[in-house]
Amino acid sequence: METLKKYIYHPEIDFIRIICTFSVIMIHITTKILALSGNDLFGHPFTLFLNQLSSFAVPIFFMISAFGLKLNYSANLKFFPYLKQRLSKILLPYLFWSFIYYYFVYPHNSQSFFRVLLFGGASYQLYFIPTLFIFYLLFPFIYRYFKFISRPLPLIILFIIQFIFLSIDYYYRPLSFFAYPIKVFILNFIFFILGMLAGEYQSEIYNFVKAHQKKIIFLSLIFALYITFESAFRYFKTQNYLSFYSQWRPGILLYSISLSSLLYYFGKNTKISTEFIKKFSSYSFFIYFIHIIFIEIIWKYLPHTLLSLPFVSFFLVLIPSSLFAHLISKIPRLSRLTG
Repeated sequence: METLKKYIYHPEIDFIRIICTFSVIMIHITTKILALSGNDLFGHPFTLFLNQLSSFAVPIFFMISAFGLKLNYSANLKFFPYLKQRLSKILLPYLFWSFIYYYFVYPHNSQSFFRVLLFGGASYQLYFIPTLFIFYLLFPFIYRYFKFISRPLPLIILFIIQFIFLSIDYYYRPLSFFAYPIKVFILNFIFFILGMLAGEYQSEIYNFVKAHQKKIIFLSLIFALYITFESAFRYFKTQNYLSFYSQWRPGILLYSISLSSLLYYFGKNTKISTEFIKKFSSYSFFIYFIHIIFIEIIWKYLPHTLLSLPFVSFFLVLIPSSLFAHLISKIPRLSRLTG
């Protein structure tokens, strides 16, 4: 039977996955705080900064997905066996959690269950999965032509095209004529390609960051401050909450690329035990699915004055989400359903 290459474990990728999972929670927590304040960005500048600081999460999730595929994919593997292996890990949990959110958490959804499955609409974090399906479908094709794509000129052209799409969507007119998963794919394809490229040039990236670590840290901070001020000024101009909520903007593209190299370097040099990183990373998919439920619970039953403190809300969501993930992991085979 044809399979992927023998799995090569990279603790630095699990380290990045954990950081991205934390950042997804922070995005949703801070967005909730800002929304309930009537998007009072002046009144919650630190909350806005944390929101923008965390905006790398989804782009880098696409990067590490491509990184893992690039390292473990075999060109001899036929398309349908490959697709079966990929979908077996995410399709069942996606169906399960879509069912939970559609019928129990947000039961007043006006769309059909089939439609929310197709577009990731059962809950606002689930849009990521249909887009990931698109990347999985296209990966064998991208892999076949990767040597050409990764040459300097084609890569620069693709980067410019990505920059143009991001600029049009953010500054001019949202690409709403595309179905949402397709739009997200269009606004993130360069991250997927860069993730594959990172898998090809790991040592070069590590050595570059090692030689320029302080400069890259400074650059990442500058980008984080820039996208924070940009989002605030654009919101005051347009009164559109997507001005700060959108994770797909030219500035975030540059910020995510810069920060991803740092996270890779830090992951390589972390003193945290590999066993812990691997274990907690195995919880990340479940945490990603369930954390919205805990956000809804705490905001329904706890004082909003307390929850308006971002780190309080963050830990009130992260801790029970992690505990549930740990308990589920103790039940044989259940994680195949729940993620």
